[in-house]
Amino acid sequence: MRKAARRSQPESAAAPAPRARTRAPSVPAASKPARAARTVAADAPTGPGVREFLAFCRIEAGLAKATIEAYARDLRDLWGFLAGKGITEPGAVTMAHVTEHIQQLSRERGMEPTSIARHLAALRVYFRWMHAERRIAKDPARLIDRPTKWKRVPGTLSIGQMRKLVEAPNPETCGKLWLRDRCMLELMYAGGLRASEVGTLKINDFNETLGSLVLLGKGSKQRVVPVGLPAIQWTQRYLRDLRPELARFPDGRDQHRLLLSFSGRPLERVAVWQLVKKYAAMAGLQDVHPHTLRHSFATHLVVGGANLRVVQEFLGHANIATTQIYTHVDRERLREVVWQFHPREAVARAAAVKRGKA
Repeated sequence: MRKAARRSQPESAAAPAPRARTRAPSVPAASKPARAARTVAADAPTGPGVREFLAFCRIEAGLAKATIEAYARDLRDLWGFLAGKGITEPGAVTMAHVTEHIQQLSRERGMEPTSIARHLAALRVYFRWMHAERRIAKDPARLIDRPTKWKRVPGTLSIGQMRKLVEAPNPETCGKLWLRDRCMLELMYAGGLRASEVGTLKINDFNETLGSLVLLGKGSKQRVVPVGLPAIQWTQRYLRDLRPELARFPDGRDQHRLLLSFSGRPLERVAVWQLVKKYAAMAGLQDVHPHTLRHSFATHLVVGGANLRVVQEFLGHANIATTQIYTHVDRERLREVVWQFHPREAVARAAAVKRGKA
């Protein structure tokens, strides 16, 4: 590749974009399990220059496999749209074409602004790289603004609901793998794990003496997270009573992963989604996904009085502004604060007590 490309880096959580002066947005690997299941090989030719671009992301930028697969999916969608317009050369792509494609994602597919922003980030990286490589004379995505992303309070479960969820696996209704699933749910809630982090856990990442996990998060950033006694005990029981049976094949298919499927292979991210949904339904809970456990973990720590900076370290957030969404409190807590500290409320409650005694 040319020297200009080597000085460039893709726009992602792992590295800044080529020739970009502003900080690049975080680019998650995939937002839904269905998308994760549609794996695209990193070297799959999905459009002009895409093969070389993905190789650059993998070799020179060192991006994670999931991020490269997400880029490949997004570029496949882009060139599928452009092919319908009769455009086959990158030099013929204009800002109007890219804008129309982004509008289609919102209008026809109903994508959320966060998903569109991630999709647009992939296109911006691609065209910046093409321009840096002098394959196009002008970057068609350079002036396109990112969609506004509203910060929403994440959905969480109460402590009682979390107890029902982690206790849903049982030997009577869930078969022999119930112990693995109980271990998985306990670890996810105890450490705020992402679905992708659960599947990549290795046996040596669990330290039962220190009661901690070594996690490899977004951008290949490593962090150490302490977990509580229940998660430690269930993990020890799973390692003693079930995992040796699952890892019965000598061909190394288990890859030394902590959580295994019935076939002895590592538990994939899609399977984690499916298991969480399954046990949420068994516990009578709706709209629960793996990130709900992560949200609940962080929210319960903050409500319990944990320092926000510590929670940031637990979650592996690069920016504490991302962690601040967990500073919300429930309405009952707000009501208690008003009753306890508002001067007129205190007078009114005192008068009511006095009338009751009279």
